[in-house]
Amino acid sequence: MDITHNPLLQIENMYKQFTGNHVLKGVSIEVLPHEVHAIVGGNGAGKSTLMKIITGLYPPDSGKMAVKGKQVRFSSTHEAHHHGIYLVPQEPLIFPNMSVEENILIGLPGKPSDLKTKVEKLIKRLGWNLQLEESAMTLSIAEQQLIEILRGLTREADILILDEPTSTLTFGEIDSLFQTIRQLTKAGIGVIYITHRFSEIFELADKVSVLRDGIISAKGPTAEFTYERLLACLMPENKQTKIADETQEVAKQEKKRPILEVENLSSLKFKDISISLRPGEILGIAGVVGAGRTELAEAISGLAPTSCGNIHLEGDEIQSLSVRQRIDKGLIYVPEDRHKHGIFSLSSIQNNISSTILHRLTKFFLPFTKEDALAADYVSQLQIKTTSTKQEVKDLSGGNQQKVVLSKSLATSPKVIILDEPTRGIDANARRDIYQIIQKLKQNGLAVLLISSDIEEVVKLSDRVVVLYEGRIVKALERKEDMTPDTIASYAFGIGCEVNHR
Repeated sequence: MDITHNPLLQIENMYKQFTGNHVLKGVSIEVLPHEVHAIVGGNGAGKSTLMKIITGLYPPDSGKMAVKGKQVRFSSTHEAHHHGIYLVPQEPLIFPNMSVEENILIGLPGKPSDLKTKVEKLIKRLGWNLQLEESAMTLSIAEQQLIEILRGLTREADILILDEPTSTLTFGEIDSLFQTIRQLTKAGIGVIYITHRFSEIFELADKVSVLRDGIISAKGPTAEFTYERLLACLMPENKQTKIADETQEVAKQEKKRPILEVENLSSLKFKDISISLRPGEILGIAGVVGAGRTELAEAISGLAPTSCGNIHLEGDEIQSLSVRQRIDKGLIYVPEDRHKHGIFSLSSIQNNISSTILHRLTKFFLPFTKEDALAADYVSQLQIKTTSTKQEVKDLSGGNQQKVVLSKSLATSPKVIILDEPTRGIDANARRDIYQIIQKLKQNGLAVLLISSDIEEVVKLSDRVVVLYEGRIVKALERKEDMTPDTIASYAFGIGCEVNHR
């Protein structure tokens, strides 16, 4: 009997609520062998909750789940692993004091030498540059994501869940990942692929399910969908979201005196960087992973040392100032890794938002009334989806967590804000919300330094763009019409460019 088309996973009429908030309202999906099933949904639609039920982190309130025809109800991730389900999480969970090899193989039974050989073959097949003996402490966030993917691949799951797996990968790494996914599905594995990038759905997925406000608003073969239909299925009924116009007259910008000036700044990771930024302007920093973008941001904000060069804020030299002093003068950095550097996940929204300015509010006692008012204001302004300002940040969706990170930074009343991968790992609707927030910051006169691996995002938001390659500025694009994805990508990969000192 041919069972190749019998479902690997069946979810029927699944419900889940938290303190009266109905997160899943009768969700039904199935995943077949040889299939990539894309799950796309807006901010707070219930994707994470559904995946946590599938992997044993949450029990459902009601509904049925079957794996390979057998009814199951998991009480732990171990049970899910035992039934062949593995989740590659959106945020890397890395043990920094272990080696790359130890991180990949932790908890995996078998002969160490055989397991190491298996991992080496996988890395070679993927074309990734990972050294197994290297300390995980030295890994970039993109490399940490590769570790998570390798953990799943080495465990040979029948059902592999990939949660925003390409959010930090370069183009070459994404291509390798897609090839691997195709190889896995060809061998009979079923893949649940969670993404906010529509282009990946149409390139990779066999089927798609759209999750909106806890229900499946549409599902079927990917061939039956268009970009416009997917977007329409994601949008709440009777609601139109309009992104603010990202263009602004260059002439107006040129009349304004730069608020941030970086001159010939160098470190071990970059060399001779010179940029300027005006109030009410968005300057995009483009480049592949390893080009020196995050290192530059950390140097400007005072988190990393420099070997030479100058940094001026409103004409004043800030090179000798501490991170706190730079924040107090109006320069704030929103880091790439929100879990490691951006939020206190076990603390409340209120405590997170006020954490950067408590020293301004009082010298002796925590001003709870001011704290609460401040948090409530930002929850309202940024439309953070939450039950209360007392809710712990770990319980929020990725998009809402990112809004908390932005609120925490904006509470300092900055004049210059550095945004490092502000939409990494969040869904389409949350991304749109972040775009609106960034545009509003610009309209309010803030100077924004935007770092993003998403070239289309850089083009959409930026007034000007500088491209980094191997730690140097190789191109500065001053006119909107010159800022095309192809042009930026070519320079980012060092194709036919010469170093341009600006």
